[in-house]
Amino acid sequence: MRRRNRQLSDEECVDILINEPRGVLALLGDDDYPYTVPMSHVYVDGKIYFHGAMKGHKVDAVKKYSKCSYCVVDKGIKAEDSWWYTFKSVVVFGRIKTLTDRQDKIDKLTHLGDKFFPTHQETIDEIDRLLDKTEVFEITIDHMTGKRVEEK
Repeated sequence: MRRRNRQLSDEECVDILINEPRGVLALLGDDDYPYTVPMSHVYVDGKIYFHGAMKGHKVDAVKKYSKCSYCVVDKGIKAEDSWWYTFKSVVVFGRIKTLTDRQDKIDKLTHLGDKFFPTHQETIDEIDRLLDKTEVFEITIDHMTGKRVEEK
């Protein structure tokens, strides 16, 4: 990181990964073009998880090349009587794979659902309904960096 005085601690980075709901996944796509897609995620036991369809561009890219990055930005704070925000961002570099163990998929989908659904029962209902149509992706983090940015 070039501006070390703006670097976030690992604890601050993890806090953002835990508390923010979405980020942007970057993969190596068709013809080696970068492919980015917004995702809703959950951070569990030092890894990042999200779900998606079992077919499509993302699945093809994950099968082709396991290296990825994932960026999460917090909501930021607007400076009083000004136009600019101060926000924090985290960029994760790691390896992505799909989970194959059924119970592992259920466990990670439960964490995801409980983060987003109003009740645990809704999480269970959705897993029961969609498990066999859902892929679960796992990012193992190689390293991450976080930064505080002032837009001015």
